[in-house]
Amino acid sequence: MVMKNKNIVKKASKKVTGADNQQERLDELWIVGFADGEGCFHVAINKLPKMTLGWQVLPEFRIVQHQRDVFLLERIQKYFEFGSVGRNHGDRQEFRVRGMDNLEKLINFF
Repeated sequence: MVMKNKNIVKKASKKVTGADNQQERLDELWIVGFADGEGCFHVAINKLPKMTLGWQVLPEFRIVQHQRDVFLLERIQKYFEFGSVGRNHGDRQEFRVRGMDNLEKLINFF
């Protein structure tokens, strides 16, 4: 801390264990914890007459965040090397994975 004009100003920490730096590293344990709190597996079942049985089954994994945190979703997508990052709704962005091959890789990861 430093005194500046009779106010106490905290100096920025340069520790590599700070929260910001942990997000920069994005290791497996961080991703697991983040996805546990923010992600979900979802299966949508839609009536769709043009499908063989008249129904569409759409499994997916999602992590939704405010657009200010889109960089986290992009880092997660870069880590896995699959999935997509795009607009979810309003000011929210999402990391989304579809397709059984990639979903199976995610399930094995968790």
